[in-house]
Amino acid sequence: MDLPSPLAWLVDEAGASPGPERFLAELGRRLLADGLPISGGALTLSVPHPIIARRTWLWRAETGAVIEALAFAAAPQSEAGREWLAGLGPVWEERIWPLQDSPILGWAGVANGAGGSAFGRAEAGLLREVARFSAAPLAALAAREARTALLEAYLGRRSAARVQAGALARGTGETIRAALLCADLRDFTALSEVTEPHVMISALDAWFDRIAGAVHAFGGEVLKFIGDGVLAIFPVTATSSEGDAARGDREACEAALRAVAASRAGMAHLDQVRQAQGLAPLPFGAALHFGEILWGNIGAADRLDFTAIGSAVNLVSRLEGLCKPLGRSVLISGAVAANTATALMPLGEHTLRGIADPCAVFTLPEV
Repeated sequence: MDLPSPLAWLVDEAGASPGPERFLAELGRRLLADGLPISGGALTLSVPHPIIARRTWLWRAETGAVIEALAFAAAPQSEAGREWLAGLGPVWEERIWPLQDSPILGWAGVANGAGGSAFGRAEAGLLREVARFSAAPLAALAAREARTALLEAYLGRRSAARVQAGALARGTGETIRAALLCADLRDFTALSEVTEPHVMISALDAWFDRIAGAVHAFGGEVLKFIGDGVLAIFPVTATSSEGDAARGDREACEAALRAVAASRAGMAHLDQVRQAQGLAPLPFGAALHFGEILWGNIGAADRLDFTAIGSAVNLVSRLEGLCKPLGRSVLISGAVAANTATALMPLGEHTLRGIADPCAVFTLPEV
């Protein structure tokens, strides 16, 4: 069968597109090359994500650039693709499957001299065929995007990428340098005994929003929620030379310090809100350390956990346990202090349970 170039591409190659943005850009390019007068395109996919409801990719024919727009689950439903296309010209749009969460593919035409639509009978017929032939490759792309969204929601962006790349064998991993953050709430068990479960869950969510939100805002990744505790990492990224490695160490530590400072400010605000509601404050402890970790798979033969282990993880956990005895919400190891220009308050050396050498301990200045 002699198919037009866009349809032949959809049959033979589109399913291997590395992502929706490349799919849309290549399909638009081929439609242009086939003589279709379009000025832009839009592709919308629903995603199973706790925050994001839909992702829309917007392609402009003039530049070939693709940008992404997000629709959030808590926000009123919007038609980002259609609204954006309407600013470029007459809109042709079709839902790929007869389902509410079906992909939506749309195009903006170039208006003719009389102000009419660019999509006559022949053009509209081709676009209907494009939508029909897009069903199979878009099903594959939607499944990949859904898998990525789920893995990122449960594992984090970097860990999810490693798992999707095939790092599935137990015991496999890599040694990386990273700043580590370990934090948990104080007296959580006692509070949970006298608090209704749904109220306690809301408190936990509010706590995790503050700590995890700050981690992500400064480039870190939450590896694990353990009860009311959090383990997060800020991996070193610049390692091409000795100078770059030193800079990478500093950047990771500075990012972790900014994140913990933001978390402390966020929790102070949350406590004010809770006090106004007649609720108890949520005291917490957080510790920062810097060192090498093994980042990879551990677990049973058929149930794995992608996490970090090593002496640096042990130390940051033990250091966090000193927060309550020392009466501080944030403790920082000497390894982090050596990699930052941030003014820190020294608290002396302390012996940590299970750690052979004493640890120099610092804290953030009181605010």
